[in-house]
Amino acid sequence: MSISPSKKISASGRLILVVGPSGAGKDALIERAKLALSGETSFVFARRIVTRRPMAEDHDTLGMESFEKSEAQGDFLLSWRAHGLAYGLPASLKQDLVAGRTIIANVSRGVILQAEQLGFPVIVLHVTADPVILAARIATRGRESMAEVRARVERAAPLQWHSATIVEIRNEGRIDHGAALFIEAIIRSAEPETALVQ
Repeated sequence: MSISPSKKISASGRLILVVGPSGAGKDALIERAKLALSGETSFVFARRIVTRRPMAEDHDTLGMESFEKSEAQGDFLLSWRAHGLAYGLPASLKQDLVAGRTIIANVSRGVILQAEQLGFPVIVLHVTADPVILAARIATRGRESMAEVRARVERAAPLQWHSATIVEIRNEGRIDHGAALFIEAIIRSAEPETALVQ
């Protein structure tokens, strides 16, 4: 399924937050969207800063002390803690929002309320799947026991928001299908009259 970006892109920058449980396939969908929208300068895929060495995920790295210093100096647009690590999005992304671009960022569900306070429209793409599928995907990584896998699947907290638009994307079948839904949601989110169902 091919999707063409809309000709009408919002003059107001928008922040698309990609959230969802482990095993939902967020990273795979984001990579597909990067490829599909690579020629569109109105879309910016945020590169995260994380307090760990680069692994499979593409991100920049800071030690915890340097991260906390940067955080105190206001060097992050958003920052949060999860799984014993600190994560941040660079403050320079605000320039893209002011310029009317759409930022796509993989974040923790806990920063939705923080993002709303920035004053730009926030769209949350909640990528999810049946718990059985999530557990099977996590188990294939081979990093956790089955008990740890079950605990990870069961502890996902509910989303909390005030003004954000919430879009659920079920990524349960072939990656091509999930990616098509994901890319379409990004494109529709950037249109002047967003008509996404909460």
